[in-house]
Amino acid sequence: MGNLKDPRKMYHADKFPDQEQDTPAIQNKMDPKPDCGEASYKGHGRLEGRNALITGGDSGIGRAAAIAYAREGANVAIHFLPGEEEDAEEVKGIIEKEGRQSLLLPYDLRDEGAATEIVEKTVEAFGALDILVLNAAQQIAQTELSDISMKQVEDTFKVNVISMVESVKAAEKYLEPGSAIVTTASVNTFDPSEAMMDYAATNGAVGNFTVSWSKYFAEKGVRVNGVAPGPIWTPLQLDNGQPEGAIPEFGQSVPLGRAGQPVELAPVYVLLASDEASYITGQIYGVTGGIPTDL
Repeated sequence: MGNLKDPRKMYHADKFPDQEQDTPAIQNKMDPKPDCGEASYKGHGRLEGRNALITGGDSGIGRAAAIAYAREGANVAIHFLPGEEEDAEEVKGIIEKEGRQSLLLPYDLRDEGAATEIVEKTVEAFGALDILVLNAAQQIAQTELSDISMKQVEDTFKVNVISMVESVKAAEKYLEPGSAIVTTASVNTFDPSEAMMDYAATNGAVGNFTVSWSKYFAEKGVRVNGVAPGPIWTPLQLDNGQPEGAIPEFGQSVPLGRAGQPVELAPVYVLLASDEASYITGQIYGVTGGIPTDL
């Protein structure tokens, strides 16, 4: 019927081959490879002249946002975990092919000062910071509470919460009116999973900080919003991100019956960073395949 597309059948709608990777997981080694909009995303100048920093921007959701931002006219700095250079270099090439500046920032966000340094390096390279996307995360599934080490809990909070707060504190002095902060939360913000308790707890904190920051930054003319993805096919899932044996059925239980692809979140990240969202702040947008995002 016309140009209608059945959302249940768009992208990969079948089971996934059972697979896992060592840390860090690499997107280019996934089967099938996630669709981050490399061939499909078309820009419309919504972010012309802006300067963005995206944490976890080498693969998955962050990669999709980076590609979309470049095609919308922004210069893009990509933070990534050392060891993920293969994916990061690929994104850098896509950004520069669009005629935009790119910057690669290999940092472990568990390290002291790393979250501040990536902000300072971005401003040094681009001369400004207008869009801060806080997307990097650690997700390790453990079905038994006794298997969750305190080191895992500490690292998960360092990457997912503490580094996020540090980056925002470092960025505050550079964010002019019209700038935007976009966080990546999760459906776990609203319905925490018993198989990833520490990760879910950090998502709750991300959602809380997002709303608090939106109130704090409103008087400065800076908008703060979040995105809550459902099951999205990214390297995060293959690096102990799912319980053993869960990958083949990943995403199949949502109402739309399939996992999402990173490119399906890109338009939301673009909207929240653009002037089209001038009256949107303090919101968390669910992109979940139908999983509810209300408490």
